[in-house]
Amino acid sequence: MGAPMAGHLAAAGHEVTVANRTAAKAEAWVAHHPGRVAPTPAAAASGADLVLTCVGGDDDVRAVVLGPEGVLAGLAPGAVLVDHTTASADLARELAGVAGRAGVGFVDAPVSGGQAGAEAGRLSVMCGGDGATVAAVRRVLDAYAATVTHLGPVGSGQLTKMVNQILCAAAIAGAAEALAFAEASGLDGEQVLAAVTGGAATSWYLENRGATMLRDQFDFGFAVDWMRKDLRICLDAAARLRLPVPVTEQAERDYAAAQARGEGRLDASVVIRQRREARRSPAPDTEEIP
Repeated sequence: MGAPMAGHLAAAGHEVTVANRTAAKAEAWVAHHPGRVAPTPAAAASGADLVLTCVGGDDDVRAVVLGPEGVLAGLAPGAVLVDHTTASADLARELAGVAGRAGVGFVDAPVSGGQAGAEAGRLSVMCGGDGATVAAVRRVLDAYAATVTHLGPVGSGQLTKMVNQILCAAAIAGAAEALAFAEASGLDGEQVLAAVTGGAATSWYLENRGATMLRDQFDFGFAVDWMRKDLRICLDAAARLRLPVPVTEQAERDYAAAQARGEGRLDASVVIRQRREARRSPAPDTEEIP
């Protein structure tokens, strides 16, 4: 997602320097956009007013930001670091502390909208941090955002992204279960989709993934691996709050099963396969009632 986001920044007239742990990806980006490549995050941050990071998870962020060649080794006091990674609220607070001691501002700003949203410049950005710092970077974030919402102090953005992922997991599970039910009932799936997406039962997942779920197409979208990573962050936070989240727990088990089946890189909607396969014939000693 970072590549199209950086592309929108360049198109908006910002001076963009990119760095990637896979150098070929950074080189591919500058082949299509104005900007330059830096060999390390520290080099990319040197002289920058604002650094935006978007990587995999907590450990990835620490490596990119806190390492000897990390972002904070290159950022000067007065600059701002915005982390778009979906990570833990604890990590956000940790980074804010380290950045603050270096005189650097920090905003945790996970995004929702997926690859399509990044490419279209229509992401939802959920920000945690000091109000003045968020206000200072908002104009830059607008280059690839449909909405930028300041939700409170550092960590609030990540907590809100957890809310987002819990809702997404529930919507995917509901869509998978409902469409598997439609198929098992002998209904025409496309007709069912047309009927239910026009009413109160619709969701982003039904509208954007329903047809591909029916066609068993999953080689795109938000990967199972990433969804399970996000849900594990949600479950850890819920455990600390002593809050039962049974729907999220079931979704995480579904994604663990998908990974075990070798489906980790497929779209998260692939869980419909488990619903289809769970339909069993009556046991041999069970009398079937007509």
